[in-house]
Amino acid sequence: MTIREIATTPFPGQKPGTSGLRKKVRQFKEPHYLENFVQCIFDGVGDMEGATLVLGGDGRYYNREAVQIILKMAAANGVTKMVVGQNGILSTPAASCLIRKLEAKGGIILSASHNPGGPNYDFGIKYNADNGGPAPETITDAIYALTQKISQYRILDATDIDLSEIGEVSLGGMRVEIVDPVREYRRLMKELFDFKKIKKLFKDGFRLRFDAMHAVTGPYSTDILERKLGAPKGTVINAEPLEDFGGHHPDPNPVHARELFDIMFSDDAPDMGAASDGDGDRNIILGRGMYVAPSDSLAVLAANAHLAPGYKDGLAGVARSMPTSGAVDRVAAEVGMPCFETPTGWKYFGNLLDAGKVSLCGEESAGTGSDHVREKDGLWAVLMWLNILAERQESIAEIMRAHWRTYGRNFYSRHDYEAVDSDAANKLMDDLRAKLPTLTGQTFEGETVTSADDFSYTDPVDGSVTSKQGIRIQFESGARLVYRLSGTGTEGATLRVYLERYEANPANHELETQVALQSIITIADQLAEIGKRTGRVEPDVIS
Repeated sequence: MTIREIATTPFPGQKPGTSGLRKKVRQFKEPHYLENFVQCIFDGVGDMEGATLVLGGDGRYYNREAVQIILKMAAANGVTKMVVGQNGILSTPAASCLIRKLEAKGGIILSASHNPGGPNYDFGIKYNADNGGPAPETITDAIYALTQKISQYRILDATDIDLSEIGEVSLGGMRVEIVDPVREYRRLMKELFDFKKIKKLFKDGFRLRFDAMHAVTGPYSTDILERKLGAPKGTVINAEPLEDFGGHHPDPNPVHARELFDIMFSDDAPDMGAASDGDGDRNIILGRGMYVAPSDSLAVLAANAHLAPGYKDGLAGVARSMPTSGAVDRVAAEVGMPCFETPTGWKYFGNLLDAGKVSLCGEESAGTGSDHVREKDGLWAVLMWLNILAERQESIAEIMRAHWRTYGRNFYSRHDYEAVDSDAANKLMDDLRAKLPTLTGQTFEGETVTSADDFSYTDPVDGSVTSKQGIRIQFESGARLVYRLSGTGTEGATLRVYLERYEANPANHELETQVALQSIITIADQLAEIGKRTGRVEPDVIS
């Protein structure tokens, strides 16, 4: 086997952030495209001689081919050992777990997260650092700079290796260890949660429906929930990972997880419903006839984490992304622990977690996690809820209502306008920024603005400053409105509008969320002229 140095040219890639590089499959399959980016990872990170790396993905279309290419390139770039999930499969939190367990230099994760998969849809690749979390900007900036000037890449001239059998093989001078993708992750979950009590919960008749959405958590949830915890066979639905996710969009929200919502709002609903996404880092939680908003879920986990063995000594602190509701802030204030508000992106939590400032963190976009790994973790959140339910012996609805009686209720929703023309979306945001100095003191729909800004964050660990992270508008009543453009799509721009209103009076806690937020919804459209600028009469997704 010989190493080939192949001449290439720079390519127009987006600057890879927390989510890495996401494009359509057809672009990744263009000659040299994936290879260019992988070479830029190796060169941007540097010092690959003697390194151990973790590799795996969510199993979407092109995952198998990409894994083989990356292995050959790693061998050509001096990597000593690659640890790969069997058949190239690893959930994102499981990859983070392995990086930390093995003290690896880092890992390459293949996923476009909750985006749809298949030959006409999306693929993604990102590098995680030695702490198991998304690469910091120093690394992503270096990778991006190299994509603009790359002239050659290195790859081993070799046949593909068989990744179906657990064990170790050689590829050139590199060792490739093929591992059970579930084993180390399961061990970690057993350390954090009381598996005996959760097992008894199921034995006593508790019913759960977990929708794996034909994505990567199928093997994880089937192994842990059904085989280890004794949940009845069939508890996990859509359990087989498919390259196109069964033709569905693997995003756990009320639109794309419609099957699960229909089950949980039926006459014969089980006690709990849950789902995860394409790469296993997101989650949703439902009770019988009740959807638990991710912001509320984070607050409940913060208030009850001490009930799980791994968190019995309490939390060092909590953190939430800026668009996430202030529900967890109220819990933190009550118990006297720090609460941090960060930009969207798990890497910002990583600094706080590594410094020991927080133990629990979450984003409104169905991502929740703790200091056990450096990624959000969908199945972990489900197990935390099961542990709490086993200890409290109450229904999800009872736990939620008790929580609201104690802390009040933050009515909260996110409205997504997907694939908006990028120029129109950027103009909308620029025009809103121009309005900000004039908004304070104005009244709209009976709501008076008390502050308006474009969120900027100074990291308390390294002092770095991150600006333009979302437009925030705060009202005298405690209501809040946030606008952001999301970078997780591959077509146009996604405009996200976050709507929040606090209600202390228990008599109003049973209001339907969109009804409770109606005045804020109206103001959101008025201020940004969303309908006029996007041509949309309603959001594509309401969650």
